[in-house]
Amino acid sequence: MLSHGSGGRQAHDLIEKIFTLSFGMTTPHTDSAILDVSSSVMAFTTDSYVIDPLFFPGGDIGKMSVCGTVNDLAVSGAEPKYIAASFIIEEGFPVDELGKIAESMAAEAAWADVKIVTGDTKVVEKGKCDRLFVTTAGTGFIKPEFRHISTGRMIMPGDKIIINGPLGNHSIAILGARKSLNFKSPVISDCASLNHLIGKVMSSSADVHFMRDITRGGLAAVLNEILSFVRTGIVIDEETIPVDEPVRGICEILGFDPLFLANEGKVLIVAGEKDCREILEILKSDPLGRDSSVIGEFVEGVGKKAILKTVTGGRRIIDMPSGLMLPRIC
Repeated sequence: MLSHGSGGRQAHDLIEKIFTLSFGMTTPHTDSAILDVSSSVMAFTTDSYVIDPLFFPGGDIGKMSVCGTVNDLAVSGAEPKYIAASFIIEEGFPVDELGKIAESMAAEAAWADVKIVTGDTKVVEKGKCDRLFVTTAGTGFIKPEFRHISTGRMIMPGDKIIINGPLGNHSIAILGARKSLNFKSPVISDCASLNHLIGKVMSSSADVHFMRDITRGGLAAVLNEILSFVRTGIVIDEETIPVDEPVRGICEILGFDPLFLANEGKVLIVAGEKDCREILEILKSDPLGRDSSVIGEFVEGVGKKAILKTVTGGRRIIDMPSGLMLPRIC
């Protein structure tokens, strides 16, 4: 009801019974979380989630909001620690569904070893938002030796590009759930927190030059973003790019390109050739990276372009995505 966003008794009860209880907050009656941390370099990120539908194969808006925040911090070389979460709720939204979403957030936060420590709740009139929107902010800490990772300044010709598994599962899972499509082979979203997987790589002797999570715009967007701050080109081998067969088949039918599809549990890692094998072994030893693959490298002599070597022996440029293939994917 609208009164749940009033700041009064009903708002207090909703926060206490849903969010405070789910997230295990011990001091919920302050406007700010007071965090006792040592002096350190901090990473900070924020994101909003408007996905439709709220529940999908492999997750829901709650799980995804935690995974997205955790992954944004982890690929910056940070150890994720704290999350704030704000909810804009449409009048009439079922409280039991809100409870399921909060429980999902709490479970994922516990798995990722982060704490949801503060937040806000607003309720708007029916028709003023589509059921539920979630906004998160997250903080983490970066060790001095990892400060270069988010800058990409260490990338050099010959560096290898690694991804931790198949592309496109999230987009196709959302498409199927939204349109009530019954795929012969179920497609599950890859929605997952990658900080533990990334932490294994970071704690090894391997030297990581850059990382980025592959979300909206897919692999194509990430590659073109990297080109904006490096002096080399990129060559990708299509044959080495993992794509699950159900996803590949649906893409062929609908005219989608897996390189442009969104993911919620994929990371791109750039490392030197001598460290590539060690990183690949670490990734493959984890369930979230068992299908990892080296898909390309940074090269000179091709200009600042991302080039795909196709399975048929040809070459084509991978452009920055334009337009909106599938709206409200996250």
